[in-house]
Amino acid sequence: MPELPEVETTLCGIQPHILQQKITKVTVRHHGLRWPVPENLPNLLKNKTILSVSRRAKYLLLETTQGTLILHLGMSGSLRILTEPTPAQKHDHIDIEFAHHKVLRFTDPRRFGAALWTTKNPLQHSLLKNLGPEPFSEDFSGAYLWKCAAEKKVAVKSFLMDNKIVVGVGNIYATESLFAAGIDPRAPAKNISEERYNKLALSVKTILQKAIKLGGTTLKDFVDSDGKPGYFSMQLKVYGREGLPCVKCKMPLKALRLGQRNTVYCEKCQM
Repeated sequence: MPELPEVETTLCGIQPHILQQKITKVTVRHHGLRWPVPENLPNLLKNKTILSVSRRAKYLLLETTQGTLILHLGMSGSLRILTEPTPAQKHDHIDIEFAHHKVLRFTDPRRFGAALWTTKNPLQHSLLKNLGPEPFSEDFSGAYLWKCAAEKKVAVKSFLMDNKIVVGVGNIYATESLFAAGIDPRAPAKNISEERYNKLALSVKTILQKAIKLGGTTLKDFVDSDGKPGYFSMQLKVYGREGLPCVKCKMPLKALRLGQRNTVYCEKCQM
């Protein structure tokens, strides 16, 4: 599933091509995504100019002169810039064509993504208004995590992945951040000290920044806006390495299910 670094990589890839560009045509081949694509989306977007491209959590916000297109990549979606005519394939659901003849193509094999329209403040949309702070913001810190964790018996990994606590820390990056901070993912959130949360918050920021720099993590479905895979997978220390030796102590890494997600950790280095 594309996580925050993959979405940020996508944003950086498409922004130079569509910013301040006028939309001339929109083709919707399948309206049945996670939420129905508005039937009149082609008319809503036609002749509109993209004023800004931004991200909130895993949502991309394409602001136009009269409203905002909210995009989500779902489990396996991608956005690519096409510079020449390219026949649509089975999972190419939406094409947005611009006056300079480039096309933004939304592809989603599993159809868990979204393309929604709002004329109001997009940050107040029902999908976005209750989200937690961005991990790179000043609001996200060890002190903030420690305060939020008071009395929470849920496992710290599940706590960290709750997008009402902080956005964009999905399974891959929660697993890696907890390893970097030396925290057992099974530990109750309320039992973690503020000092250890300080270390965890720093690990989250550092690992996400590295992943963005390297273009995201290569999963079987993810490619960036140029159709190229990310390369952060080369630096994964625990995720997907069950049974392999820990990079620190050489003990075999363990795996278990937490919150219906696979979790890999080191019994010796994460206590």
